[in-house]
Amino acid sequence: MNRRFEGKTVFITGGSRGIGKSIGERLGREGANVVIAAKTAEEHPKLPGTIFSAAKEIEAAGGKALPLQVDIRDENAVYAAVEQTVKTFGGIDILVNNASAISLTGTLHTPMKRYDLMNQVNARGTFLCSQACLPHLLKADNPHILNISPPLNMEARWFANHVAYTIAKYGMSMCVLGMAEEFKGKVGVNALWPRTAIATAAVQNLLGGDEVVSRCRKPEIMADAAYFILSQDAKTVSGNFFIDDEVLVKNGITDLDVYAVTPGVELVPDFFI
Repeated sequence: MNRRFEGKTVFITGGSRGIGKSIGERLGREGANVVIAAKTAEEHPKLPGTIFSAAKEIEAAGGKALPLQVDIRDENAVYAAVEQTVKTFGGIDILVNNASAISLTGTLHTPMKRYDLMNQVNARGTFLCSQACLPHLLKADNPHILNISPPLNMEARWFANHVAYTIAKYGMSMCVLGMAEEFKGKVGVNALWPRTAIATAAVQNLLGGDEVVSRCRKPEIMADAAYFILSQDAKTVSGNFFIDDEVLVKNGITDLDVYAVTPGVELVPDFFI
């Protein structure tokens, strides 16, 4: 059986649940070695899934998994995880910067501790993980960085209600803009963002519980879109801000109802689009 990512090594931040785990499973199904670089090593009552449970699911899907407990705010921990990855699998072909912190709060209701967390995880964490992986990516055959971050849509409405979060998320997207040009023709650097809210623990806990989740799409839509992006030629596909359903339609998948938590209902749009 010819599996497209056979032997490729994928380093995914925040991969213990949600979109990150779903991307790991999808690429694992295609034979990838998947590194789950995330913080959760023990079950949390409100956040199901750990690096170990994700690793089991990826291996059940057909891939090899390496669960590593990593806080991407910690430079030494990130470099150690990258070193462990290379020691285990021989290199790194793909980096998925998925880890993210969110607080949808206005200026007067965002403690600086929360501001710092979002910027350390989102913008700085993405930069750090890219910096640590790039020497290895530059040796790979078809190297990609994929950031789960939005198009740079500089409209005031996307800043007004949660300026701190927007700054942090757009920091991830600015990494795409800059690194795609810096490593043009060498590493494909792209962003992927969902058109609708995705049914994850963060949405469940922060955006309105079961009622909102029922009007979301499943994380699998992001995983399938990531699969198509990461299958492209890194030398020519770079600097793009992809939207999940547009990627699928371009690749001939037009029945998007299969991704809906509740087919037929009106879906909740995501931010920044």
